[in-house]
Amino acid sequence: MAEHPSFTLAALLAASGTAGFVKTRSRPSLIAGLGLGASYAFSGYLIKGNKDYGTELALGNSILLLGSAVPRVVKTKARAPVPIGLLVAGALATFYYQKKVREFRFGV
Repeated sequence: MAEHPSFTLAALLAASGTAGFVKTRSRPSLIAGLGLGASYAFSGYLIKGNKDYGTELALGNSILLLGSAVPRVVKTKARAPVPIGLLVAGALATFYYQKKVREFRFGV
């Protein structure tokens, strides 16, 4: 069940990166969306197969998503919905996967 957030975020990031490229021709949006989406998909695959380091990879992806969203939210004065959505998704995913990593490592 822990793989579902990874697969969901993989699809959302790939779609939003592609949409950002189509709308504004932003190659960084496309590369970041597809790259982070692929990494989330791989972490979901690892988690689903009960393989090593799946949750750790998902946590790293979540921290990266959260860390990249914070400067964009601070920089946008109109409080655009996309950076705020990325910030919320990153924060929720970081919270969820740090909890999962702690459960697996320490049994808490």
